[in-house]
Amino acid sequence: MTYSEAVREAMGQAMAADDRVVLLGEDVGVYGGAFGVSGDLHGRFGGERVRDTPISELGIVGAGVGMALSGLLPIVEIQFSDFTCQAMDQIVNQAAKIHFMLGGAAHVPLVLRAPGGSGTGAAGQHSQSLEAWFAHTPGLKVVMPSNAADAKGLLLSAIDDPDPVVVLEHKLLYKTSGPVPVEPVRVPIGKAAVPRRGTDLTMVATGVMVSRCLEAAARLEADGVSASVVDVRTLTPFDAETVLGAIDETGRALLVQEAPRHVSFMSEVAARIAESESLYRLLAPVKRLCGLDSPIPYAPQLERVVVPQVDDVVAAARALAVVG
Repeated sequence: MTYSEAVREAMGQAMAADDRVVLLGEDVGVYGGAFGVSGDLHGRFGGERVRDTPISELGIVGAGVGMALSGLLPIVEIQFSDFTCQAMDQIVNQAAKIHFMLGGAAHVPLVLRAPGGSGTGAAGQHSQSLEAWFAHTPGLKVVMPSNAADAKGLLLSAIDDPDPVVVLEHKLLYKTSGPVPVEPVRVPIGKAAVPRRGTDLTMVATGVMVSRCLEAAARLEADGVSASVVDVRTLTPFDAETVLGAIDETGRALLVQEAPRHVSFMSEVAARIAESESLYRLLAPVKRLCGLDSPIPYAPQLERVVVPQVDDVVAAARALAVVG
């Protein structure tokens, strides 16, 4: 099953199981979604539950917050994650805070789905990786599925959650495929995965960088370098135990993300390492491999330079493996 099919199946199974689950966003209905993710859901569940909206992200998310407070379980799709900039008041000041500002008397079971990342030639306003913005906001859970099975399982868990969850889906992953359980199997929010274990270094990655790290690890193995790969999966709440445990096993940490390095999520991971007992088990300084501190260019050759590619991961891992 492809990643996009897995997202659609999660929404379809949730909607079939509970008529409170609704989907709203730009072109999610008759058109089937800008990236084809919602597909036939409009035909299956009708326009009352799969709602096309005006082009107003502030209004879309605001409607979702109101639906959630009124007893529905809304899934809001923002066509490009960059467009959440238009809705940050509703996301950050309303959805994330209402539960706390009302003393726990209300919950906002809102799921916000947003495709992000570069690699499609969509340039600076349609290619950003904004996960650090959301992870910095108390009251929001943030997940970044890196494969089809997790795309389905994490979305189902997000729909179940009584509080707002931001689900960031990388556009390049939509057409990738892998085994996905037919049943509505949940992947727990707040639990990282370790899809590959090695002995020489640990690569910690998010989103599309997980598959690039796995490919890099396979190439490194041929050169005698054994690498673990940790898929963070959930940025908030962060599974420090799994991540730090995997780093402890090798003594070397390569932190890989697409987003720019300055004040980034991987900067937080590096700080967690520095503040933990893992610091004393390191054989080499922590290395971050991140996007350049630059807007995403339109030109394909420049776009590839700005964001880490597999060759970059291999080179950084080789350099780190011989330190210490």
